[in-house]
Amino acid sequence: MRMSDRIGRRMKLHDLHVLMAVVQAGSMNKAATLLNTGQSAISRSIAELEQTVGVRLVDRNPQGVEPTQYGRALLDGGAAAFDDLRRAVKTIEFLADPTAGEVRIGSSALLAASFVSALVDRLSQRYPGIVFHLVTGHVEALHRELTGRNVDLLIVRRFGPIADERLDFEFLFDDSFVVAAGAQNPWVRRRKIELSDLVNESWVLPPPGSVIASVVMEAFRAKGLDYPRTTVVTESSEVRTSLLATGRYVAIFPASALRFPTRRSEIKVLPVKLPMARLPNGIVTLKNRALGPVVQLFIDCAREIAKPLAKRK
Repeated sequence: MRMSDRIGRRMKLHDLHVLMAVVQAGSMNKAATLLNTGQSAISRSIAELEQTVGVRLVDRNPQGVEPTQYGRALLDGGAAAFDDLRRAVKTIEFLADPTAGEVRIGSSALLAASFVSALVDRLSQRYPGIVFHLVTGHVEALHRELTGRNVDLLIVRRFGPIADERLDFEFLFDDSFVVAAGAQNPWVRRRKIELSDLVNESWVLPPPGSVIASVVMEAFRAKGLDYPRTTVVTESSEVRTSLLATGRYVAIFPASALRFPTRRSEIKVLPVKLPMARLPNGIVTLKNRALGPVVQLFIDCAREIAKPLAKRK
């Protein structure tokens, strides 16, 4: 019997699921606990799977269990197979009820709290049965989530060409950066402000090495100025926004972060010209991966919301 026939007749999805759980857990015993079954059942599934493909799939050692090169190859294909099956089930659910389904999104914290939140709100009003799973993180980690098929798509900012040839980028809109302050800040009443006027203000900025910190450094350097005095250093956009609302601090944000989901009345954009390029935001998907109808609805809605922004100069 040929390998393809043997697999088609004898390979069980359950056994493949067990292999994935064993490798993820690192041991047969932990996998048994994870799957709420006995260790003998776990061992039997692995043995049957190895007999079906004709090669050893895992190595056992004092530290636990590790996949062989054959096991890794099967796991790669298994992840894609389960992803295809999951998507097929979602498509069936959508055909049965076009207002239901789920979409898994990865995004940076700032875009998630602004553009993505506005997108989710609009789509959920149209289709209240859709469930949205949102994962936030840095771009590199989000790329791993996407290639691991843990999310359906990413909405992120692009900082140059995407190195991973497995990924596609669809442009949505360019984002500029603005200087912002709380509505009670005295600078809000000024019609024209130079960046040099704000050097000695209390700035709230992300840590050095972050994108916004690099933007600040570039803007001040272009004006021949030293890096501003930073009162608070934090990665949290929520903390920066909260401190701005007191009226005692200034900060730099992507313009879209203050536009969505609704305009923030407690935060005002100051009339400061920043000498810097605009950065593209868009949708990143995995090449050759078919998208379900609910995910496609999400992408269509993203294009709809981004269209007015794409026209802004």
